[in-house]
Amino acid sequence: MKDLIIDCFAGGGGASVGIEMALGRPVDIAINHDPQAIRMHKANHPETLHLTEDIFKVDLQKYVAGRHVALMWASPDCTSHSKAKGGQPREKGLRILPWAVYKHAKSILPDVIIMENVEEIQQWGPLDDNGHPIPDRKGEDYQKFISSMNSIGYEFDSRELVAADYGAPTTRKRWYAIFRRDGKQIVWPEPTHSKDGMFLPKWKECGDYIDWSDLGKSIFYREKPLAEATQARIANGIRKYIIENPHPYIVKDERALAFIIQYHGETKAGDSRGQLLTEPIKTIDTSNRYGLVTAFITKFYKTGIGHGCDEPLHTITTSPGHFGLISAFLIKYYGNGCGQTLDSPLGTITTKDRFGLVNVLIDIDGEKYIISDIFLRMLNAEELKLMQGFPEDYIITHDLYGKIYPVKERVARIGNSVVPVMAQALVSANCPYLRVGDRTPNCRINVEQTGQLKFA
Repeated sequence: MKDLIIDCFAGGGGASVGIEMALGRPVDIAINHDPQAIRMHKANHPETLHLTEDIFKVDLQKYVAGRHVALMWASPDCTSHSKAKGGQPREKGLRILPWAVYKHAKSILPDVIIMENVEEIQQWGPLDDNGHPIPDRKGEDYQKFISSMNSIGYEFDSRELVAADYGAPTTRKRWYAIFRRDGKQIVWPEPTHSKDGMFLPKWKECGDYIDWSDLGKSIFYREKPLAEATQARIANGIRKYIIENPHPYIVKDERALAFIIQYHGETKAGDSRGQLLTEPIKTIDTSNRYGLVTAFITKFYKTGIGHGCDEPLHTITTSPGHFGLISAFLIKYYGNGCGQTLDSPLGTITTKDRFGLVNVLIDIDGEKYIISDIFLRMLNAEELKLMQGFPEDYIITHDLYGKIYPVKERVARIGNSVVPVMAQALVSANCPYLRVGDRTPNCRINVEQTGQLKFA
């Protein structure tokens, strides 16, 4: 009789593909209430039985039909536990989702259950009448849940793990719990990478997963000017990640430096939330909040006499290196104004100090460079997919029948997903006896403009 594997909150398939990577076999049953998530899951796991049902209402006993369940993965919605909610009211309907895990565990008794959630789930407790956690009752419901799992025969352990330590190019940190009732020991996988790279290979760089053939558009020549906050992030990012950084990220095969900005509110004035491309990407969420900034550089020639900012720009020639197009430029900090070069009249002057002069001379290995232009674009869904640790062949562009997913849906599925390499590491450590071989990569399916499928 085949041992069953179930993914209870399947989403777009992060945990399921991680289990495939660990065991070389698909999950047998996948459950999710969202038809869009099931569409993506089905495109990548066509052999799985897909149930588009409410996790509390689905009758898993009926589908298991008396067979032995070896492994159940469960990643309940984390949004009403996450600190990202800030002071907003929590949704009681989402906070109780772990009890669905208990319900199904009690009815089908899987040997091993692995759960994933935000670290704050350990503070899960009752809410007041306004939907806010009651401070002195933090952790009360969490302890009740663990005790209930113990009462039906499960041993329990949990840890907070960072995906970058296990080979994913993201620093996403999550709470992982392992429950088992088969008498075997709970095993925590050993890290394969480290932040400093002293005893293990260094964390993977997210820059290795950027499509450098698409550098975006110049921030100075756009039909719609950038928002004020974006301008500030770019200016502050150039200072933080390029000018003041002794080792800026150099784009291979391009005369450019690059960094990532985050579209989150800065924690202090004058700062830029972002990161270098030599680091794993920070946590990816359901809305794309990452912008790639690429600053093109031009060699600074000492023989050039240059000129002051109070003069019109000297004649521009076709020979590179005489001046940078944007070697000195102004950033506006009001309205929807974008930056401007110094070869045009100054924008409207207000009663407040609203202009910042960026005049950049950068030293790279003893050579002097100036910025010649600045490009910006959002990271695309394929890049986010790879940075989340999905295999390259994982399909996020269209469903099993060739219908294209909107970009927003692709990003949402990635942001909601379990990091696949974490599922792979945890399942490999605890269920090696279920392994049947290596994962078979997806057939690459191309959708032509006709809408027909073409298998590469």
